[in-house]
Amino acid sequence: MSPLKTIKNQAVGGTGGGQAAGNLKSVDVTFTTLPGTLAEFMTLPQAELTNSFDTVASLVAALCAYTNDKDECTAIINYLKGPEPMSQRDIIFLRDRMAQNNKAPFIGLSYFNGASPQNDYTPDIPYTISVSEHPYSYTSEGVISLHVKSAGADSPRAVAVRQAKDGKWYLWLTGYHSLLADIRPPESSNPWK
Repeated sequence: MSPLKTIKNQAVGGTGGGQAAGNLKSVDVTFTTLPGTLAEFMTLPQAELTNSFDTVASLVAALCAYTNDKDECTAIINYLKGPEPMSQRDIIFLRDRMAQNNKAPFIGLSYFNGASPQNDYTPDIPYTISVSEHPYSYTSEGVISLHVKSAGADSPRAVAVRQAKDGKWYLWLTGYHSLLADIRPPESSNPWK
């Protein structure tokens, strides 16, 4: 196992989707740095996309690149989508959601451990994100839905992935759009306190 990636099984409760209560898995995926370009992303062990948890965590890391270079963020997401790259509509959706409430600088960071609205979404380093199964993770044939939690949202958000013929796990269709939903603004943007 790479020293950059820590995998930890935890019981997260719930039943359904073929999983028994207490047997749902949560995986911590750790990045020593966040990639700003596709070339930087390709040097990370998560770029191998050998498991669904790495693919979901990599999407969050890709969102962090958006503020510095929208095209590189899109390039990383296209890589994560594999055989079905983003459509023009997906690219416009990404642009519009990132511009909404000026959340581009902190939306990706909000999913990492240690980040909160109170600390302006400053995550712990190394950057670690917890990706979890949920009771309905395995309800569609060949597709897995996993959850990530944003410190700025009340409930976890789902990301769908699918394994391709090459054995890699890719983002499935638009099953990642929920990550772009609005979150609470960072405390520094509150003019009243």
